[in-house]
Amino acid sequence: MPYKINVNGVSRTVDVDSDTPLLWVLRDVLGMTGTKFGCGAALCGACTVHQDGSAIRSCITPIDSVGDTKITTIEAIGKTPAGAKIQKAWLDLEVVQCGYCQSGQIMSATALLASNPSPKDSDIDEAMSGNICRCGTYVRIREAIKHAAATPATNGQKG
Repeated sequence: MPYKINVNGVSRTVDVDSDTPLLWVLRDVLGMTGTKFGCGAALCGACTVHQDGSAIRSCITPIDSVGDTKITTIEAIGKTPAGAKIQKAWLDLEVVQCGYCQSGQIMSATALLASNPSPKDSDIDEAMSGNICRCGTYVRIREAIKHAAATPATNGQKG
């Protein structure tokens, strides 16, 4: 069945079964491989994307539930003010180790910073608790979020 979805500001039509997870639509149908498959049960956060700005797990989100909402993936998160700050902080503090979970980590961190520009450690811990990093980069992730929060917006960016 055809579904019209908005991904990264572009309207796309995909012909898939109604219960096809958004993750597989993004990766297999649209060829957007930045979003990763981890556990397939919404436990690890590797598949995190934004739905109208909120972090969701695309591995358990059926395409028929997306409707007219706006989906943002790691491929476009740098175009948002909070996403640009998070990605710069990730580079400045060299957060990435193996990198597999990092797209999901960045998506969750961006959702946090967009909704809470000055998160406390407890806010960061709570927001990031659903994202697992097998390399254990949690300390660097927390510092990068703090670094991004302390970075002023540039060139008209807000938040």
